[in-house]
Amino acid sequence: MTDSAGNVTLAWPVGAFTAPPVVTIGVQAGAGFRSHAITANSATATTVNVQVSAGVTLLGIGVLAVGAAAAGVTVHAQAVAAA
Repeated sequence: MTDSAGNVTLAWPVGAFTAPPVVTIGVQAGAGFRSHAITANSATATTVNVQVSAGVTLLGIGVLAVGAAAAGVTVHAQAVAAA
């Protein structure tokens, strides 16, 4: 789960990778638009940041409001060795 800053660090088992793996991320959360970014990736750990944004209608056009840290979001990851 993400911390108050929207970050989570996923530690890989020792020796699982010899180089940074290819990581696919999925987030599980409630209402609102969620976006994520991998902010660090190594053979031992990957750090992900999750942001939340509400939809806003401005002059009849739907836009996203400024993103904010999304705390308490469950992050799912799949990592495979780079070819």
